[in-house]
Amino acid sequence: MIYYIIYFITGLLAGVVGGLLGTGGCVIMMPVIRFGFHFDPAIAVGTTLTAVVFTAGFGAFQHIKMKNVDKETALLTGYSGILGVIIGSIIFGYIKNHGNLIDLIVGIAFIVVSLRMLYEGLFAKIKQVEQVQKIPGTPLSKTIIGSVIGTLTGIIGLGGGYALVPSYTLFLRSPIKLAIGTSMAAFVWIALVGAIYKIFQGVVNIPAAIALGIGAAIGAIYGAKLVAKFKSNVLKILFGLLFTYVSLKYILIYFGIVI
Repeated sequence: MIYYIIYFITGLLAGVVGGLLGTGGCVIMMPVIRFGFHFDPAIAVGTTLTAVVFTAGFGAFQHIKMKNVDKETALLTGYSGILGVIIGSIIFGYIKNHGNLIDLIVGIAFIVVSLRMLYEGLFAKIKQVEQVQKIPGTPLSKTIIGSVIGTLTGIIGLGGGYALVPSYTLFLRSPIKLAIGTSMAAFVWIALVGAIYKIFQGVVNIPAAIALGIGAAIGAIYGAKLVAKFKSNVLKILFGLLFTYVSLKYILIYFGIVI
């Protein structure tokens, strides 16, 4: 029982940090359960993706109520992402018994996280944009984004705030609030299908995923409320440095080096 309380608290803290950074709790949960709780690499990926179903579902509901969701884009990205996550999960099935390879792939993915955090903290300027209800871009571009990120999610268990939000803002020039809300609404279906697939693959600690997911969903509420109390650029620089360390830890394990 004590372990599940610890998982819940871990999810809670991950949700708070994810809410502060706008990345979702998965980028915090995955390295914590991998290195802090010594989960097998494949189990860490599957459990994190399953936990994200809770946070994405709750976040999608909240953002729909706040009218921060472009439903057409969410459907296009979500439907294509479901196909992608199935393909990614099939690929994952071939490597799930190769823990070091999974660590290497996740480590490379975390380099992207760290560079994004450092760039936004050091250089990105917040631009005021007019309130719009639709994300620019063609149906084809949105379908391609969904397919690629769905595939990525199936392999490494990350995809919502980690990949969809920056894709909407950088490639489609979406306002940030609409990007976050739409990514939640699209990703909940990608995460759900991916989680079901990984449960059948036997790489999910279901009780841990539930405890982590509920904790993260609650924590994200408080994280979002705390945003105004901190300088976001300072937070992103600090966590960019932290994620740089995390990425190196993952990558170096592949070469038998522990830091």
